Amino acid sequence: MQRILVLGAGFAGLWAAIGAARKIDQIGPAASEVEILVVDRNDCRNIRVRNYEVDLSDVTIPLADVLDPIGVNHMRAEVQAVDPSARRVAVETAVGQQCLTYDRLVLTLGSQLVRPAIPGLAVHGYDVDTYVAAARLDAHLEELGKQAPSEGRSTVVVVGAGFTGIEVATEMPAKLDRAHLSGQRRIVLVDPNADVGMTIGEHSRQTIHGALSALGVETRLNVSVISVQANGIKLSSGEFISARTVVWCAGMQASPVGAAFASERDRHGRLLVDRFMRATGLRHVFAAGDVASSVIDGIHLTVMSCQFARPMGRFAGHNVVADLFSLPMLPLQIDSYVTVLDLGAWGALYTVGWDRQVHAVGASAKMTKQIINRERIYPPRTRSRSDLLAAAAPTIQAPPTSRTPQA
Repeated sequence: MQRILVLGAGFAGLWAAIGAARKIDQIGPAASEVEILVVDRNDCRNIRVRNYEVDLSDVTIPLADVLDPIGVNHMRAEVQAVDPSARRVAVETAVGQQCLTYDRLVLTLGSQLVRPAIPGLAVHGYDVDTYVAAARLDAHLEELGKQAPSEGRSTVVVVGAGFTGIEVATEMPAKLDRAHLSGQRRIVLVDPNADVGMTIGEHSRQTIHGALSALGVETRLNVSVISVQANGIKLSSGEFISARTVVWCAGMQASPVGAAFASERDRHGRLLVDRFMRATGLRHVFAAGDVASSVIDGIHLTVMSCQFARPMGRFAGHNVVADLFSLPMLPLQIDSYVTVLDLGAWGALYTVGWDRQVHAVGASAKMTKQIINRERIYPPRTRSRSDLLAAAAPTIQAPPTSRTPQA
Protein backbone atom coordinates (compact mmCIF):
# COMPACT_ATOMS: atom_id res chain seq x y z
CA MET A 1 0.00 0.00 0.00
CA GLN A 2 1.25 3.47 -0.88
CA ARG A 3 1.01 6.21 1.72
CA ILE A 4 0.43 9.94 1.51
CA LEU A 5 1.53 11.42 4.82
CA VAL A 6 0.08 14.78 5.81
CA LEU A 7 1.92 16.47 8.68
CA GLY A 8 -0.37 18.92 10.43
CA ALA A 9 -4.16 19.27 10.49
CA GLY A 10 -4.52 23.02 10.37
CA PHE A 11 -6.39 24.86 7.62
CA ALA A 12 -3.97 23.65 4.94
CA GLY A 13 -3.48 20.13 6.29
CA LEU A 14 -7.15 19.36 6.80
CA TRP A 15 -8.02 20.52 3.29
CA ALA A 16 -5.00 18.74 1.81
CA ALA A 17 -6.24 15.47 3.32
CA ILE A 18 -9.80 16.00 2.11
CA GLY A 19 -8.55 17.13 -1.30
CA ALA A 20 -6.41 14.02 -1.61
CA ALA A 21 -9.38 11.83 -0.65
CA ARG A 22 -11.46 13.58 -3.30
CA LYS A 23 -8.88 12.91 -6.01
CA ILE A 24 -8.54 9.26 -4.97
CA ASP A 25 -12.32 8.96 -5.15
CA GLN A 26 -12.23 10.38 -8.70
CA ILE A 27 -9.54 7.92 -9.81
CA GLY A 28 -11.54 5.01 -8.46
CA PRO A 29 -10.41 1.41 -7.89
CA ALA A 30 -6.93 2.02 -9.30
CA ALA A 31 -6.23 4.21 -6.24
CA SER A 32 -7.90 2.00 -3.66
CA GLU A 33 -4.57 0.88 -2.19
CA VAL A 34 -3.47 4.41 -1.24
CA GLU A 35 -3.55 5.37 2.43
CA ILE A 36 -3.87 8.98 3.54
CA LEU A 37 -2.51 9.44 7.07
CA VAL A 38 -2.77 12.76 8.92
CA VAL A 39 -0.47 13.39 11.88
CA ASP A 40 -1.23 16.18 14.33
CA ARG A 41 -0.41 16.91 17.96
CA ASN A 42 -4.13 17.31 18.72
CA ASP A 43 -7.28 15.26 18.19
CA CYS A 44 -9.19 18.42 17.32
CA ARG A 45 -8.82 21.08 14.67
CA ASN A 46 -8.57 24.51 16.28
CA ILE A 47 -10.10 27.34 14.25
CA ARG A 48 -7.08 29.35 15.28
CA VAL A 49 -8.15 32.69 13.84
CA ARG A 50 -11.04 32.75 16.34
CA ASN A 51 -8.87 32.34 19.45
CA TYR A 52 -9.11 36.07 20.21
CA GLU A 53 -12.91 35.91 20.58
CA VAL A 54 -14.87 36.04 23.82
CA ASP A 55 -16.64 32.71 23.27
CA LEU A 56 -14.31 29.78 22.57
CA SER A 57 -17.01 27.11 22.74
CA ASP A 58 -17.09 26.50 18.98
CA VAL A 59 -13.47 26.96 17.93
CA THR A 60 -12.49 23.27 17.85
CA ILE A 61 -13.64 20.45 15.57
CA PRO A 62 -12.87 16.78 16.29
CA LEU A 63 -10.69 15.45 13.46
CA ALA A 64 -12.70 12.23 13.52
CA ASP A 65 -15.83 14.15 12.49
CA VAL A 66 -14.12 15.31 9.31
CA LEU A 67 -11.66 12.55 8.42
CA ASP A 68 -13.44 9.35 9.42
CA PRO A 69 -16.36 9.78 6.99
CA ILE A 70 -13.95 10.04 4.04
CA GLY A 71 -11.68 7.15 5.06
CA VAL A 72 -8.65 9.24 6.05
CA ASN A 73 -6.57 7.85 8.92
CA HIS A 74 -5.26 10.17 11.60
CA MET A 75 -2.75 9.87 14.40
CA ARG A 76 -2.14 12.04 17.44
CA ALA A 77 1.60 12.57 17.62
CA GLU A 78 4.31 15.21 17.73
CA VAL A 79 6.58 15.38 14.69
CA GLN A 80 10.17 15.00 15.88
CA ALA A 81 12.27 14.75 12.71
CA VAL A 82 11.93 14.29 8.96
CA ASP A 83 14.39 12.43 6.73
CA PRO A 84 13.42 13.33 3.15
CA SER A 85 16.15 11.17 1.59
CA ALA A 86 14.82 8.03 3.31
CA ARG A 87 11.20 9.22 3.21
CA ARG A 88 10.79 8.69 6.94
CA VAL A 89 9.27 10.78 9.72
CA ALA A 90 9.94 10.22 13.41
CA VAL A 91 6.98 11.03 15.65
CA GLU A 92 6.38 10.90 19.39
CA THR A 93 3.10 9.33 20.46
CA ALA A 94 1.54 8.65 23.84
CA VAL A 95 3.16 5.20 23.80
CA GLY A 96 6.57 6.20 22.53
CA GLN A 97 8.42 7.04 19.33
CA GLN A 98 7.43 5.63 15.98
CA CYS A 99 8.88 5.86 12.48
CA LEU A 100 6.45 6.54 9.63
CA THR A 101 7.33 5.99 6.00
CA TYR A 102 5.72 7.70 3.04
CA ASP A 103 5.56 7.71 -0.73
CA ARG A 104 4.49 11.35 -0.82
CA LEU A 105 4.68 13.93 1.96
CA VAL A 106 2.50 17.01 2.43
CA LEU A 107 4.03 19.40 4.94
CA THR A 108 1.33 21.55 6.54
CA LEU A 109 2.62 22.15 10.06
CA GLY A 110 1.78 25.84 9.84
CA SER A 111 3.33 28.60 11.89
CA GLN A 112 3.93 29.45 15.50
CA LEU A 113 4.25 32.57 17.59
CA VAL A 114 7.76 33.97 17.92
CA ARG A 115 8.62 34.14 21.62
CA PRO A 116 11.85 36.08 22.10
CA ALA A 117 14.03 35.62 25.17
CA ILE A 118 12.66 38.67 26.96
CA PRO A 119 13.06 38.38 30.73
CA GLY A 120 9.84 37.19 32.32
CA LEU A 121 7.87 36.67 29.09
CA ALA A 122 7.81 32.86 29.26
CA VAL A 123 6.65 32.92 32.88
CA HIS A 124 4.24 35.86 32.97
CA GLY A 125 3.09 36.26 29.36
CA TYR A 126 -0.08 34.98 27.72
CA ASP A 127 -1.02 34.49 24.06
CA VAL A 128 -3.77 33.19 21.76
CA ASP A 129 -1.59 31.14 19.42
CA THR A 130 -3.38 27.89 20.27
CA TYR A 131 -6.71 26.91 21.75
CA VAL A 132 -4.97 25.82 24.95
CA ALA A 133 -3.23 29.20 25.21
CA ALA A 134 -6.43 31.12 24.55
CA ALA A 135 -8.32 29.10 27.16
CA ARG A 136 -5.49 29.74 29.62
CA LEU A 137 -5.82 33.48 29.06
CA ASP A 138 -9.57 33.34 29.64
CA ALA A 139 -9.12 31.30 32.82
CA HIS A 140 -6.58 33.85 34.05
CA LEU A 141 -8.99 36.74 33.45
CA GLU A 142 -11.80 34.88 35.20
CA GLU A 143 -9.57 34.28 38.20
CA LEU A 144 -8.68 37.97 38.33
CA GLY A 145 -12.39 38.77 38.24
CA LYS A 146 -12.83 36.86 41.50
CA GLN A 147 -10.11 38.81 43.28
CA ALA A 148 -10.36 42.06 45.16
CA PRO A 149 -9.46 45.22 43.23
CA SER A 150 -5.72 45.89 43.10
CA GLU A 151 -3.25 47.84 40.98
CA GLY A 152 -3.03 46.45 37.46
CA ARG A 153 -5.81 43.89 38.03
CA SER A 154 -7.98 45.34 35.26
CA THR A 155 -5.12 46.41 32.98
CA VAL A 156 -4.21 44.38 29.90
CA VAL A 157 -1.16 45.09 27.77
CA VAL A 158 -1.21 43.61 24.26
CA VAL A 159 2.18 43.48 22.54
CA GLY A 160 2.11 43.55 18.76
CA ALA A 161 -0.16 45.85 16.75
CA GLY A 162 -0.61 43.63 13.71
CA PHE A 163 -3.77 41.71 12.82
CA THR A 164 -3.82 39.46 15.87
CA GLY A 165 -2.82 42.14 18.35
CA ILE A 166 -5.45 44.58 17.11
CA GLU A 167 -8.16 41.92 17.25
CA VAL A 168 -7.12 40.85 20.75
CA ALA A 169 -7.03 44.46 21.99
CA THR A 170 -10.40 45.44 20.50
CA GLU A 171 -12.10 42.28 21.78
CA MET A 172 -10.60 42.69 25.24
CA PRO A 173 -13.31 45.02 26.65
CA ALA A 174 -15.86 42.25 26.05
CA LYS A 175 -13.51 39.68 27.60
CA LEU A 176 -13.13 41.87 30.68
CA ASP A 177 -16.92 42.18 30.91
CA ARG A 178 -17.30 38.42 30.77
CA ALA A 179 -14.65 37.99 33.49
CA HIS A 180 -16.41 40.63 35.65
CA LEU A 181 -13.27 42.74 35.78
CA SER A 182 -14.65 46.08 36.81
CA GLY A 183 -12.92 49.13 38.23
CA GLN A 184 -10.40 51.31 36.42
CA ARG A 185 -9.78 49.43 33.19
CA ARG A 186 -6.90 49.98 30.83
CA ILE A 187 -6.06 48.25 27.57
CA VAL A 188 -2.70 49.24 26.10
CA LEU A 189 -1.47 48.20 22.65
CA VAL A 190 2.34 48.21 22.32
CA ASP A 191 4.36 48.04 19.11
CA PRO A 192 7.92 48.90 18.00
CA ASN A 193 6.66 50.47 14.77
CA ALA A 194 5.62 54.08 14.31
CA ASP A 195 1.96 53.19 13.80
CA VAL A 196 -0.53 50.39 14.30
CA GLY A 197 -1.22 47.93 11.51
CA MET A 198 1.93 48.67 9.53
CA THR A 199 1.25 45.70 7.24
CA ILE A 200 -2.44 46.48 6.89
CA GLY A 201 -2.05 49.56 4.70
CA GLU A 202 -2.26 53.31 5.06
CA HIS A 203 -5.85 53.42 3.78
CA SER A 204 -6.95 51.44 6.85
CA ARG A 205 -5.12 53.11 9.68
CA GLN A 206 -7.53 55.99 10.19
CA THR A 207 -10.35 53.49 10.65
CA ILE A 208 -8.29 51.41 13.08
CA HIS A 209 -7.31 54.47 15.12
CA GLY A 210 -10.96 55.51 15.31
CA ALA A 211 -11.99 52.11 16.58
CA LEU A 212 -9.20 51.98 19.16
CA SER A 213 -10.14 55.44 20.42
CA ALA A 214 -13.85 54.58 20.64
CA LEU A 215 -13.04 51.45 22.64
CA GLY A 216 -10.64 53.25 24.96
CA VAL A 217 -7.56 51.33 23.80
CA GLU A 218 -4.32 53.23 24.42
CA THR A 219 -1.24 52.84 22.24
CA ARG A 220 2.47 52.89 22.94
CA LEU A 221 4.37 53.04 19.64
CA ASN A 222 8.06 53.16 18.73
CA VAL A 223 8.86 51.17 21.86
CA SER A 224 10.03 47.64 22.61
CA VAL A 225 9.56 45.41 25.65
CA ILE A 226 12.43 45.22 28.12
CA SER A 227 10.89 42.81 30.61
CA VAL A 228 7.62 41.27 31.74
CA GLN A 229 6.89 40.90 35.42
CA ALA A 230 4.03 39.46 37.44
CA ASN A 231 2.76 42.97 38.13
CA GLY A 232 3.56 44.76 34.90
CA ILE A 233 5.70 45.40 31.85
CA LYS A 234 8.74 47.61 31.33
CA LEU A 235 9.18 49.40 27.99
CA SER A 236 12.27 50.77 26.27
CA SER A 237 10.91 54.28 26.82
CA GLY A 238 11.44 53.76 30.54
CA GLU A 239 7.72 53.50 31.25
CA PHE A 240 6.48 50.77 33.54
CA ILE A 241 2.83 49.82 33.08
CA SER A 242 1.25 48.08 36.04
CA ALA A 243 -0.65 45.14 34.59
CA ARG A 244 -1.57 41.66 35.69
CA THR A 245 -2.12 40.54 32.09
CA VAL A 246 0.34 40.80 29.19
CA VAL A 247 -0.70 39.18 25.90
CA TRP A 248 2.10 38.56 23.38
CA CYS A 249 1.03 38.84 19.72
CA ALA A 250 4.29 39.93 18.10
CA GLY A 251 5.60 37.92 15.16
CA MET A 252 5.02 34.58 13.45
CA GLN A 253 7.46 32.00 12.13
CA ALA A 254 6.92 28.88 10.03
CA SER A 255 7.21 25.51 11.76
CA PRO A 256 10.88 24.71 12.48
CA VAL A 257 10.37 21.26 10.95
CA GLY A 258 10.87 22.94 7.57
CA ALA A 259 14.53 23.37 8.43
CA ALA A 260 14.99 19.61 7.95
CA PHE A 261 14.62 20.01 4.21
CA ALA A 262 17.49 20.96 1.93
CA SER A 263 15.27 23.44 0.16
CA GLU A 264 15.06 27.20 -0.12
CA ARG A 265 13.20 29.06 2.62
CA ASP A 266 12.15 32.69 3.03
CA ARG A 267 12.77 34.99 6.00
CA HIS A 268 9.80 33.49 7.84
CA GLY A 269 11.21 29.98 7.44
CA ARG A 270 8.65 29.02 4.79
CA LEU A 271 9.58 26.46 2.15
CA LEU A 272 9.46 27.86 -1.37
CA VAL A 273 6.99 25.87 -3.47
CA ASP A 274 6.13 25.93 -7.15
CA ARG A 275 2.67 26.60 -8.54
CA PHE A 276 1.75 22.94 -7.94
CA MET A 277 2.70 23.15 -4.24
CA ARG A 278 5.88 21.06 -4.70
CA ALA A 279 8.78 22.10 -2.49
CA THR A 280 11.71 23.45 -4.48
CA GLY A 281 14.21 20.69 -5.24
CA LEU A 282 12.29 18.00 -3.36
CA ARG A 283 10.80 15.36 -5.61
CA HIS A 284 8.30 13.76 -3.22
CA VAL A 285 7.43 16.68 -0.93
CA PHE A 286 4.53 19.09 -1.19
CA ALA A 287 3.88 21.95 1.23
CA ALA A 288 0.98 24.31 1.85
CA GLY A 289 -0.29 26.92 4.27
CA ASP A 290 1.88 28.97 6.61
CA VAL A 291 4.88 26.67 6.13
CA ALA A 292 4.96 27.32 2.37
CA SER A 293 5.51 30.36 0.15
CA SER A 294 4.28 30.55 -3.42
CA VAL A 295 4.05 33.32 -6.00
CA ILE A 296 0.41 33.34 -7.03
CA ASP A 297 0.17 36.00 -9.74
CA GLY A 298 3.73 36.47 -10.85
CA ILE A 299 4.15 39.25 -8.29
CA HIS A 300 2.69 38.58 -4.86
CA LEU A 301 3.60 35.87 -2.38
CA THR A 302 0.99 33.97 -0.45
CA VAL A 303 0.24 35.39 2.99
CA MET A 304 0.33 33.47 6.26
CA SER A 305 -3.44 33.34 6.73
CA CYS A 306 -6.34 30.91 6.45
CA GLN A 307 -7.46 32.76 3.30
CA PHE A 308 -4.43 31.29 1.52
CA ALA A 309 -3.93 28.11 3.56
CA ARG A 310 -7.29 26.64 2.62
CA PRO A 311 -6.92 26.82 -1.18
CA MET A 312 -3.23 25.92 -0.98
CA GLY A 313 -4.25 22.81 0.95
CA ARG A 314 -6.93 21.82 -1.53
CA PHE A 315 -4.54 22.17 -4.47
CA ALA A 316 -1.77 20.33 -2.62
CA GLY A 317 -4.14 17.45 -1.83
CA HIS A 318 -5.30 17.19 -5.42
CA ASN A 319 -1.77 17.43 -6.82
CA VAL A 320 -0.07 14.99 -4.46
CA VAL A 321 -2.42 12.23 -5.64
CA ALA A 322 -2.10 13.32 -9.27
CA ASP A 323 1.68 13.19 -8.93
CA LEU A 324 1.56 9.73 -7.37
CA PHE A 325 -0.34 8.44 -10.42
CA SER A 326 1.54 10.54 -13.01
CA LEU A 327 -1.59 12.52 -13.84
CA PRO A 328 -1.73 16.23 -14.78
CA MET A 329 -1.54 18.59 -11.82
CA LEU A 330 -3.38 21.86 -11.32
CA PRO A 331 -1.53 25.16 -10.75
CA LEU A 332 -2.58 27.17 -7.73
CA GLN A 333 -4.89 29.99 -8.68
CA ILE A 334 -6.04 32.69 -6.27
CA ASP A 335 -7.81 35.52 -8.05
CA SER A 336 -8.57 37.93 -5.22
CA TYR A 337 -7.24 39.14 -1.91
CA VAL A 338 -9.38 40.60 0.85
CA THR A 339 -8.87 41.21 4.54
CA VAL A 340 -11.54 41.56 7.21
CA LEU A 341 -10.17 42.81 10.52
CA ASP A 342 -12.34 42.43 13.62
CA LEU A 343 -12.52 45.59 15.71
CA GLY A 344 -14.57 44.32 18.62
CA ALA A 345 -17.78 46.13 19.57
CA TRP A 346 -16.89 48.94 17.16
CA GLY A 347 -17.37 46.67 14.15
CA ALA A 348 -14.80 45.58 11.58
CA LEU A 349 -12.73 46.74 8.62
CA TYR A 350 -13.08 45.08 5.20
CA THR A 351 -10.44 45.83 2.57
CA VAL A 352 -9.94 44.57 -0.97
CA GLY A 353 -6.84 44.18 -3.12
CA TRP A 354 -3.16 44.06 -2.32
CA ASP A 355 -3.22 47.80 -1.65
CA ARG A 356 -6.06 47.16 0.85
CA GLN A 357 -8.60 49.69 -0.33
CA VAL A 358 -11.36 50.14 2.26
CA HIS A 359 -14.51 48.34 1.10
CA ALA A 360 -16.69 48.45 4.22
CA VAL A 361 -16.39 49.46 7.86
CA GLY A 362 -18.38 49.22 11.05
CA ALA A 363 -21.45 47.02 11.48
CA SER A 364 -21.70 45.79 7.88
CA ALA A 365 -18.06 44.68 7.86
CA LYS A 366 -18.63 43.02 11.24
CA MET A 367 -21.42 40.89 9.79
CA THR A 368 -19.07 39.78 7.03
CA LYS A 369 -16.39 38.93 9.60
CA GLN A 370 -18.82 36.81 11.58
CA ILE A 371 -19.89 34.92 8.45
CA ILE A 372 -16.23 34.22 7.66
CA ASN A 373 -15.32 33.15 11.19
CA ARG A 374 -18.42 31.07 11.89
CA GLU A 375 -19.30 29.62 8.48
CA ARG A 376 -16.95 30.05 5.51
CA ILE A 377 -13.75 28.75 7.08
CA TYR A 378 -15.33 25.60 8.53
CA PRO A 379 -15.47 22.31 6.66
CA PRO A 380 -18.96 20.80 6.34
CA ARG A 381 -20.00 19.49 9.73
CA THR A 382 -22.63 17.08 8.44
CA ARG A 383 -20.27 14.07 8.62
CA SER A 384 -21.36 13.44 5.03
CA ARG A 385 -18.72 11.97 2.73
CA SER A 386 -20.24 13.61 -0.33
CA ASP A 387 -20.44 17.03 1.34
CA LEU A 388 -16.82 16.89 2.46
CA LEU A 389 -15.41 15.72 -0.86
CA ALA A 390 -17.43 18.29 -2.78
CA ALA A 391 -16.13 21.07 -0.54
CA ALA A 392 -12.52 20.07 -1.33
CA ALA A 393 -12.74 20.87 -5.04
CA PRO A 394 -9.59 22.84 -5.96
CA THR A 395 -11.46 26.03 -6.70
CA ILE A 396 -11.45 29.37 -4.92
CA GLN A 397 -14.40 30.84 -3.07
CA ALA A 398 -15.58 34.21 -4.31
CA PRO A 399 -14.76 37.09 -1.97
CA PRO A 400 -17.27 37.50 0.86
CA THR A 401 -19.99 40.09 0.29
CA SER A 402 -20.59 42.81 2.82
CA ARG A 403 -24.11 42.94 4.20
CA THR A 404 -26.25 45.72 5.55
CA PRO A 405 -27.07 45.07 9.20
CA GLN A 406 -30.70 44.61 10.09
CA ALA A 407 -32.37 47.49 11.88
